[in-house]
Amino acid sequence: MFSVFSCQPKTETPVYEPTLYDLPIPFGFPTQLNIPADNPLTEEGILLGRYLFYDGRLSGRQHSDSLMSCATCHIQANNFEAGIDHPVFEGGFVHGLNGQQTHHVMLPLVNLVWNHSGYGWNGFLYPENENPAMRNIEDFVRLAVLAEDEINGDTSQVKTVFQGLKGYPELFYKAFGSEVVTFKNIERAIAQFVRTLVSADAPFDRFLRGEQQLTSSELNGYVLFTTEEGADCFHCHGGGGNPLFTTHLFYNNGKDTVFTDAMDRFVVSGNAMDKGAYKAPSLRNVSLNGPFMHDGRFATLDEVIDFYSHYVVQSNEINPLMHHVLRGGVQLTPSQKTDLKAFIQTLHDAGFLTNPAFARPEKLPDEE
Repeated sequence: MFSVFSCQPKTETPVYEPTLYDLPIPFGFPTQLNIPADNPLTEEGILLGRYLFYDGRLSGRQHSDSLMSCATCHIQANNFEAGIDHPVFEGGFVHGLNGQQTHHVMLPLVNLVWNHSGYGWNGFLYPENENPAMRNIEDFVRLAVLAEDEINGDTSQVKTVFQGLKGYPELFYKAFGSEVVTFKNIERAIAQFVRTLVSADAPFDRFLRGEQQLTSSELNGYVLFTTEEGADCFHCHGGGGNPLFTTHLFYNNGKDTVFTDAMDRFVVSGNAMDKGAYKAPSLRNVSLNGPFMHDGRFATLDEVIDFYSHYVVQSNEINPLMHHVLRGGVQLTPSQKTDLKAFIQTLHDAGFLTNPAFARPEKLPDEE
């Protein structure tokens, strides 16, 4: 008996190598980025993340447009917030598929690739968290899908739905090397897309680059913004030397004297001085971010400026940077308020709000 063996080499399916994406760092911006080593930015991962961000089937249901996606609440034209004029969420307060309202109002998805200190109003997701499933944007994706007051989905069902959709398995293969859809790779792809949402071309940016002049009112507002004798905004929101216009830190800013919120910074840090403290959000495109504060108590930017001018209240936990609390605020005059608002509006980046790279794709993969 003779055995015949083939000497021909086996043909192996080549592994697709995704294309690394080099995120451009704008003029004056920090160079340290929050990009996990196990989820580098790639052209293919960002593309997949963009599709998933806008696909309503992220809820695990079958209809792409009638259910809830990330973009249901995070609308590009509203600085990736719901906005006070949302057709479904009245007054900017968001609720999930089951009608349950979120505990706090939204924070914008802008320049998060530079956030190293924690996500959410109280920073409950942070890189040093002992729980490895509660550290970064990737984890925020999972929590948003599972949360009853948000997408209220099931991760196993989400995987099953996308596995069966034409075009998606190939996109997962190109991004992560396997056509098998995993929720971990769903998290990774959406996080990659969100990290590309960079706003850096507002009139103030062009002023810093020597491409545009500001008006006298805007310049006066800039001086007020960056001085303790003026509006004293810069300690928490940065200034010319901090183009993010947030420190990404947490402050009790004198809104109240009694603190009963079960989701303030104190719940995360355990530090009694963090009672009533919340993240200082970025002021980029802030005029679109209403309602304002963690609980949406102010409807307009004018109300916010009035609060810091006249209605700050003292408490044992107020942050020491609130230097003017003993007189109720910074006491801006009407003309100073006008100038400060004029400066803040120079942070309005129209190009970011209309950038086609951030917009909903014309067609989802199974619609091609």
